[in-house]
Amino acid sequence: MPRDPSLKTVLVLGSGPIVIGQACEFDYSGVQAVRALKEEGIRVVLLNPNPATVMTEPSTADATYIEPLRPWVVERILERENVDGVLTTLGGQTALNLAVECHDRGIWDRFGVRLLGADIRSIRMAEDRQEFRDAMESIGLPCSRGCLVTNLEDGMKAVREIGLPVILRPSFTLGGEGGGIAETEQEAAEIIRLGLKASPVGSIQVEESLIGWKEFELEVIRDRADNGIMICSIENIDPMGVHTGDSITVAPAQTLTDKELQTLRDWSLKILRRIGVDCGGSNVQFALHPETGRLIVVEMNPRVSRSSALASKATGYPIARVATLLALGYTLDELPNRITKTTSAAFEPSLDYVCVKIPRWAFEKFPGLDPRLTTRMQSIGEAMALGRTFTEALGKAIRSMEKGAPRLLGAFAGLSDDRLLERLVTTSPDRLLLIAEALRRGWPRTALNRMTGWDPWFLSQVRLMVGTMTRVASFRGAADLPESMYSLAKSHGIGDAEIAASTGIGHDRLRDGRGDPGYRGVDTCAGEFQAGTPYFYSSWGVHGEGEGIGDKAVIILGSGPNRIGQGLEFDTCCVSAVDGLRDEGLNPILYNCNPETVSTDFDTADRLYFEPVSEEDVLAACRREKPRGVMVGLGGQTPLKVAARLEAEGVRILGTSPRGINLAEDREEFAALCHKHDIRIPQSRTATNRDQAMAAAMELGFPLMLRPSFVLGGEGMAIAWNMEDLETRLDNAILVTSEKPLLLDRFLEDATEIDLDVISDGTDIHTCGFLEHIEPAGIHSGDSIQVFPPQTIDEPDQARMLEIARTLAVELGAIGLMNLQFARCQGLIYLLEVNPRASRTVPFLHKASGSPWARHAARVMTGRKLSELGLPMPDPRGRVWVKAPVFPFSRFGIDPVLGPEMRSTGEVMGSGPDLGHALVKALRAAGCVLHRSGAIFVSLNRRDRTRPLAIELARMLRGMEAEIYATEGTARFLMENGVKSQILSKLGEGGRDAVTILREAGISLILNTPAGGRGRTDAASIRVAASANGVACVTTLQGSIAALRGVMALRESALDIRALQDDDGQSRAM
Repeated sequence: MPRDPSLKTVLVLGSGPIVIGQACEFDYSGVQAVRALKEEGIRVVLLNPNPATVMTEPSTADATYIEPLRPWVVERILERENVDGVLTTLGGQTALNLAVECHDRGIWDRFGVRLLGADIRSIRMAEDRQEFRDAMESIGLPCSRGCLVTNLEDGMKAVREIGLPVILRPSFTLGGEGGGIAETEQEAAEIIRLGLKASPVGSIQVEESLIGWKEFELEVIRDRADNGIMICSIENIDPMGVHTGDSITVAPAQTLTDKELQTLRDWSLKILRRIGVDCGGSNVQFALHPETGRLIVVEMNPRVSRSSALASKATGYPIARVATLLALGYTLDELPNRITKTTSAAFEPSLDYVCVKIPRWAFEKFPGLDPRLTTRMQSIGEAMALGRTFTEALGKAIRSMEKGAPRLLGAFAGLSDDRLLERLVTTSPDRLLLIAEALRRGWPRTALNRMTGWDPWFLSQVRLMVGTMTRVASFRGAADLPESMYSLAKSHGIGDAEIAASTGIGHDRLRDGRGDPGYRGVDTCAGEFQAGTPYFYSSWGVHGEGEGIGDKAVIILGSGPNRIGQGLEFDTCCVSAVDGLRDEGLNPILYNCNPETVSTDFDTADRLYFEPVSEEDVLAACRREKPRGVMVGLGGQTPLKVAARLEAEGVRILGTSPRGINLAEDREEFAALCHKHDIRIPQSRTATNRDQAMAAAMELGFPLMLRPSFVLGGEGMAIAWNMEDLETRLDNAILVTSEKPLLLDRFLEDATEIDLDVISDGTDIHTCGFLEHIEPAGIHSGDSIQVFPPQTIDEPDQARMLEIARTLAVELGAIGLMNLQFARCQGLIYLLEVNPRASRTVPFLHKASGSPWARHAARVMTGRKLSELGLPMPDPRGRVWVKAPVFPFSRFGIDPVLGPEMRSTGEVMGSGPDLGHALVKALRAAGCVLHRSGAIFVSLNRRDRTRPLAIELARMLRGMEAEIYATEGTARFLMENGVKSQILSKLGEGGRDAVTILREAGISLILNTPAGGRGRTDAASIRVAASANGVACVTTLQGSIAALRGVMALRESALDIRALQDDDGQSRAM
């Protein structure tokens, strides 16, 4: 049947910022959707506040609203745009929940807008735990025993009836947020309280425990004509009890019998029919008892999900694109297969390879956090690998993780048997390496199966790898490794670095005379039909398919798995660079291992390599392609690590050379360069051992900024306020060696930080924009609220920073993007650091200034001069643009205090006619809502109360006409400055304390700067309580002042909305 001709304009709801449980995968799905709609001649309106995405590039949709995902924003958009339908199934749980909320408010009906992809009845039936259970019973499919409750009393009653342990699953939540496994009544009560609060509808499912059962997922699609297909089966290697987003997964499923697989396929399509999904894709999850074979339905998502991205990249089947076209009214048989170009989309992909995904966590960023894996997702990102066998794919996935040395063996060789046993029975991120160590020691599979819940087949596969590496290690001290043994190790995906480390054979000797892997195409049909797919993976010992593109090929190295410090922003830079290369008539090739991204869509560039971003793998692809050059400056820190080796092997680096990169990273050489040009930098010393660090501290004085070398996202950075602080850091957190020297900077107190991004052609620079930080120096730039254009940085200071940038660009030989970080302290400009690569602020500046800086930079990296391009100056177009970070503090229940080590997972954007309005919108998009009215709690540490900014804060509070609560010391300070407040007791002393008032007095804003000792402990409890209760909590003086400006702006006038493409400056109030 043809598509619905009445659909002229469609609103696409995005997923918002990158958060745990909802990451880059919805940029991939959103971009596929928008492109499909535009190809159909439909005007696309997009709502998404995330500036880091390809989706929100101004060229993607026709009208892009980078605004909060809130019903009132949707309402104002519908007033401006003549929308016929809204696509709700490609923006994750956030978009689904927003669609339901808009329905409940009557917004869709009022504007005559139809929901596409899934209607409200289907969404509710799938997301409401009890409705879903009832639906399954009505078609004879089994679910686990359980019931839905809406209060603690009923919840505990259900716990006692079902029996411990129980699994608790809140309704309509993201990534298992608020849920968990309870083994005691006390644990159950706590999780129920949190789950009821986390659920938007205030309900939680209490279920019998399925811990230890095997878990499977099926990605399925169904159309209006009842054509239904299974795209992919996915098996979680970890058993039930570990969230699927935290499990190592494999596609296709490896341990199901054909009969079991067909049963799950039939059940999945039956479920889609019952729920009413008839125009799109869904993810259905099942549990299978490993001994009895009992099968039950766990849940389903009536939308494109996290697993959909994996299935799409595993098979090459464009799930999001097809789901979008089905939502328009097409049927599967009417849609062509974009890979074979001869068959229709009404086919089930066939795989002649194996796909493995490994999650990546960031527990090291949150000391004290329990690293056990449960039903609540905690991973930040993931890497995927393809291979002809399971072991080959697993070995390549391990290499893709970038977590230190990529080794299967050795990490836990020092553990005693008792300690190893203790670690194995507790599910942790290291479980694969722990299992490998146990197998090396000869522990039986049956025992490991009981301890870990891993299927014996997977244990046998890991044992094959362990046995191979044990044999490889037996050649330690030999002059060379036999070809047969080398080939066997490579067939299991084991990298040269691990082989070299195990044998002691030098890398060059190891590689001498060896060949390269072959490359196979991902064609969705296991070679049954002719396919011109441009999507490749490597495999050892196979005959390769296809040849290099030619001498116009340029490889863009991606950023690998998403993590704190290196996220979606860099993928957007890589994708934007594809357009720049095409502008120059070149053939872009993307190279990456992240299944969540737009860069790993097979049709983004002329060719895609889905491979680990490691030296050996990139070099093999280069030998195959013989490209004109490789771009390492767009994917963050990851590609820079391989740049020197590529250049040494004769590969041309397009952009800043490895020499320039290393000069910027080497603290001593860079300091000498700055002194040579009279560039002011903080006093500093470099230490290569503990004694040197202590001596440097005595010489420089305190406070000190501690900066480890070659780190990402400020990893390990800290402020030492005194010698005790320094000793604690050196003892517990910072390793100082000659290979990893420590830079000690004199910390600039009360300084304002500024980011400057430029494009350099080696002799000249072009400004992309200045960003002023709201938080003071000492807060990582990725965690600071940033403003464009700067509000307090005058033109002379900007001119001095540009002069420094120009000088350093020439000295470093910078070609392409370069980021500089400055601090203004007591009227002086200090340079803090230089990164001769793309920064995380480049996509934000693209949206704010209207110019695609990464695209321009790619052209410069190919040899163009800035004078030839005639680039525009960054233009804020009469508005103020704010970038605000998003943190996982409430999910983890930890203290939301900021510091020099980055902890945010994503970012949002807000714009307005002034800073106050822009800040309010950015904070609302980040989930931190500032209100026009409400009580304010203030607690400033002693040091902050002596600062001039504290007087400014008191002056603003004096004019707020709000009820003020304060701790005793802060109340005295406020009274001295004409502000009346109610004094609260300290925690634990009885009476009214801050946590009690937080629950009872309607506090809408907390201004709380951290202190030391007991005060810090109390303040941390207050901040954690605020985060748990959804109350805005600001932890710096500068941020507090900015927040009050936002509140005042709300009182003075309404907020407005505006599409990025609006050049006439028109906007609508809301």
